[in-house]
Amino acid sequence: MVTTFYPPYHFGGDAVYVQQLSNALAELGHDVQVVHCRDAFSISGQSPRPCPSDHTAVQVHGLHGPGTWLSPLLTHQTGRLGIKRRAVDALFQEQNFDVVHFHNISLVGGLEAIELAPDAVKLLTLHDYWLVCPTHVMFRHGESACTTPQCLRCQLKHGRPPQFWRSTARIRRAVRQLDRVLAGSRFAVDLHRERGLHLPAEVLPLFSPQVRADPAAANPDGRPYYLFVGRLVKLKGIQDLLPYFKAHPEVDLLIVGEGDYEATLRKLAGDAANIRFLGQRSGAQLHALYRDAVATLMPSLTYEISPMVIAESWSQATPVVVRNIGALGEIVNGSGGLCFNDSTQMGTQLNLLAADPAERDRLGRLGYSAWERDWSPKNHIERYLDLVGSLHRQRHG
Repeated sequence: MVTTFYPPYHFGGDAVYVQQLSNALAELGHDVQVVHCRDAFSISGQSPRPCPSDHTAVQVHGLHGPGTWLSPLLTHQTGRLGIKRRAVDALFQEQNFDVVHFHNISLVGGLEAIELAPDAVKLLTLHDYWLVCPTHVMFRHGESACTTPQCLRCQLKHGRPPQFWRSTARIRRAVRQLDRVLAGSRFAVDLHRERGLHLPAEVLPLFSPQVRADPAAANPDGRPYYLFVGRLVKLKGIQDLLPYFKAHPEVDLLIVGEGDYEATLRKLAGDAANIRFLGQRSGAQLHALYRDAVATLMPSLTYEISPMVIAESWSQATPVVVRNIGALGEIVNGSGGLCFNDSTQMGTQLNLLAADPAERDRLGRLGYSAWERDWSPKNHIERYLDLVGSLHRQRHG
């Protein structure tokens, strides 16, 4: 596994998935090694997050070089391994890997990482839009979903130095070395194609294990509540939820997560006692909150690929209410939730679910069925290993 972030040095779902996949493969008897860049996390100034332990068959290589910021900066600006090259080369020469699975490689080795292990089966999972978007998130100028690229201006608006190597053919050459690109949605594959990048893609949603909920972690006063889980950043659209809950004090909004937009959100929430910021929660605590929520809300303003929040909510038979943008409508329609196009429609749907527990439970059961079919560890690993075996036979006979 090659990825920029890995627990405990991480920010969210992509790193959690890599750890869960690594441990699941190790449980089945595979030897798994993970390469990640500790420096890329350290420059954020944040502290490592508590996380589950790795399986004994998972060996983790956290790259760390001189001058914490230097290695990630060189990789960002060149798309190459830079000063990480010697350590990564030594590992790949020592090991004869059958499979190399790339995830978020933006700061751990860039495109050059894909050139490693020429005889191995090579996979890349799309966790974001890095291949076609310098800011990864398709949130143009930090205001709205990107429909027409304005990459240079957008990078400057996001405070990122321009990546001039993107104007070459390097991305296309690198993609041709991959045996398969795994995407959580058809929308993500189509968007890359619209931006001129044709991928050898297969749709394979991420998975979320069914965590046993902590019974002591439910809403203590027993009031009905909706739940938001994720990074507190503008593109998640949390600010669009607040007017509804300020106007409906009879129902709570619980917000789980941290991020640089939290101060703004608290200011917008004002003195509304029914809007509560809970910070981070452990897996068991979080799944208790999922289990007892009326619904989980995803008002994202830009294109998600395969949000694990949906899978986590469905694993507890709790429906989701999402903005109808990007892959969210594709994932949710008919599978355990509701989609909205504007604030008025969102309010109607929240009123409906709060007033009709039977409808809430019906949608929750549909969501649980979708989790069992598409997002459970068992089905995901079976499909994953079938694909790896097929690609290995094609490559080696």
